[in-house]
Amino acid sequence: MSLFLKLLETGDEAWQPQDFLPDLSKDEWYDEVKEMREMANEISDEALVVLIGDMVTEEALPTYQTLLNTFEGCDDPTGDTGTEWARWSRGWTSEENRHGDLLNKYLYLTGRCDMRSIEVTIQHLITSGFNPKAEKDPYKGFVYTSFQERATKISHGNVGKLARKMGDKNLSKICAIIAGDEGRHEKAYQTFVQEILDVSNGQSLLFFVFVFAYNEILDLCS
Repeated sequence: MSLFLKLLETGDEAWQPQDFLPDLSKDEWYDEVKEMREMANEISDEALVVLIGDMVTEEALPTYQTLLNTFEGCDDPTGDTGTEWARWSRGWTSEENRHGDLLNKYLYLTGRCDMRSIEVTIQHLITSGFNPKAEKDPYKGFVYTSFQERATKISHGNVGKLARKMGDKNLSKICAIIAGDEGRHEKAYQTFVQEILDVSNGQSLLFFVFVFAYNEILDLCS
């Protein structure tokens, strides 16, 4: 099995959102939710806004999987193709799916947010689509995903650190586990880029990659 497939954690023992949430099927669910809400009340409005942004980003997962399957030579034409790329795409999606589920349920249970407005935002985001201008090119696509995974890793990690300082140990654990996923995914996409560079064996592609990344960063900052 390729190195990048070993970076996936999709077995029965993999973590799931319920591992970090009150179990409403148990008699003590009320006390668990109460404790959770008390800790969440210590989170500042500013940190909460960032957390909502992180959650909305994660919830747009259908758009991201669609994007991955547009890259030439890296698609999953039948939906259950056995190629290593197709297996990665589905495994990555299954891991990422946990992030939005967990953050959405956390925010709902805290009672701190207007969840309907958030849900409207998510629906509009998915409906509008997303175009990173990769143009079906795996070179461009994997450079983009490498940056994106690093960005989400940093954002979730920083919110977790803030949550710990503010006394919400539960949110701190949630953000840390999600940041850990993003870190593994970043490593995988960086491996894809490195393999492309190794196969090309030329400085021209390396130059192209960095020019593309530089231009994208400039666009984001403009």
